[in-house]
Amino acid sequence: MSSRETILQRLRNRTGGELTVPECDFSVLVRDDWSTKERIERFEKMIESVHGEVHHCTEDMWMERLAEVLNTRGARNLLIPKQHEIGQSLRTAGRNDLPELLIYDEPIESWQSHLFNEVDASITSTRGGIAETGSLILWPNEDEPRLMSLVPPVHIAVLRAAELYTTFHEAMKAQNWAAGMPTNALLISGPSKTADIEQTLAYGVHGPKELIVLIIE
Repeated sequence: MSSRETILQRLRNRTGGELTVPECDFSVLVRDDWSTKERIERFEKMIESVHGEVHHCTEDMWMERLAEVLNTRGARNLLIPKQHEIGQSLRTAGRNDLPELLIYDEPIESWQSHLFNEVDASITSTRGGIAETGSLILWPNEDEPRLMSLVPPVHIAVLRAAELYTTFHEAMKAQNWAAGMPTNALLISGPSKTADIEQTLAYGVHGPKELIVLIIE
């Protein structure tokens, strides 16, 4: 009998009875039903703890706040979606306090160098946010490819307060994620960061150096 067969035979002859597999526990930790105000406060606290920035806006003044944010940073241009209402509103507003508006309407191969080297900031919509962790939910598509939020040095995200959920599970359930998801779903919690070098946390090493959230209440 080979060594392998000997070991296997010993395992077969072991005492102690058959092992039983414990029942899987897929229960979800249920949180209290936070109010919209409590969700906003928790979201802001969590995302600012990792160097994110939050601005409170109303429907009629978010562009003004956007212009202030971009002018403060000296942004020369802003990458916007072509079809989404955010992009269309910016294009038709005719504001002279905004930088040049760029539209991501070409294949990445044709303007990759421009995107990586010359775009100063981008703005995207969100599918909501998670208050418990201070995270944004993005579902990239052809109009808002994922590189819009992953490449420019400044990423500005528009979040509606009514779409801010207490937990990740609540967001998935309310939006019926089980019915279908995109190829890429992004959960963004602050600007880019890494601890690869000597386990020291550093921000802005790759991807956006700044994450700015405009919460429309």
